[in-house]
Amino acid sequence: MFGQKKLFGSKIEPACSYCGWGNPTGDGAMILCEKQGVVDLHFSCRHFRYDPLRRVPKRPAPLPKFDNSDFSL
Repeated sequence: MFGQKKLFGSKIEPACSYCGWGNPTGDGAMILCEKQGVVDLHFSCRHFRYDPLRRVPKRPAPLPKFDNSDFSL
């Protein structure tokens, strides 16, 4: 695995929102943790297990607005 980069970098801040033990509630405001019970999205404990599939990527930056003068010589 030479030169392979991790998906979200090498320094991952623990949070229950992307832990393998947690599942989001129906409204998405809390996490149902198998180890700690109901916890906040940003809570973390010693049982944290990173699951990259639960990580929600950031929204892409909006594209700039162009008009016809941008495409003329």
